[in-house]
Amino acid sequence: MQTADSNNSRQVADVVAERIERLIVDGVLKTGQALPSERRLTDKLGVSRTALREGLKLLRARGIIETSHGRGSFVASLSAQPALTPLMHLLGSQPRTLYDLFEVRALLEAESARLAALRGTPADFVLITRRYEEMIAAQGTETSASTHARLDHAFHLAICEASHNPVLVHTLSSLTDLLLSSVFASVNNLYHRVPQKRVIDRQHARLYNAVTGKLPEQARRAAADHIESVCANLREIEQEEQRLVRATLRLEGWE
Repeated sequence: MQTADSNNSRQVADVVAERIERLIVDGVLKTGQALPSERRLTDKLGVSRTALREGLKLLRARGIIETSHGRGSFVASLSAQPALTPLMHLLGSQPRTLYDLFEVRALLEAESARLAALRGTPADFVLITRRYEEMIAAQGTETSASTHARLDHAFHLAICEASHNPVLVHTLSSLTDLLLSSVFASVNNLYHRVPQKRVIDRQHARLYNAVTGKLPEQARRAAADHIESVCANLREIEQEEQRLVRATLRLEGWE
């Protein structure tokens, strides 16, 4: 038979679990990140250590956190390794899906930028500025294309997180590996072309200024224009390569 005290303890544990889940949904606690110490959590949440432990037990049962002996509790991977699923493999293995990804990015990131300009806090703008400055600082250095791509992606993701729409953030996060392939394609093919790189730099600056300047419509347009421009440039490069191949075949007598 359950007593009133045990029911109350269970209710407090539910509240503890819900508050920690909210921190995860809001992106305050991220996948793989260690949870604060028990002492800090009890102080922050205003609950007893017993209630906290019961709440953590609930989160472990739901697969939301994992606990490792001697290392503490961590936020678990919340998606089933999307890059390893058959669908993600098929999408990632087909070059033509690159342009489909750009369509998705244009839709999601344009709205992310608009919402970030509307809802972003001073703390969000500090984080966006850090990612922007890291991306700029890597230019002109002996940095690999994959690193440039990750810095570029981190800048766009910081803007998305400032939208304060957790569904939007987690949708983009679940597509990270696929989206990185589109960013890598633009970095690898355009960064070494001076005219295109200048355009990309101007577009990033325009996007950064519109978001941190709290100009929602300008931010939306800047994000959409940036992605549409990159996509158009990649299509042009692809067509140029096809023309070169055809001309070479003709020269060698294949046509």
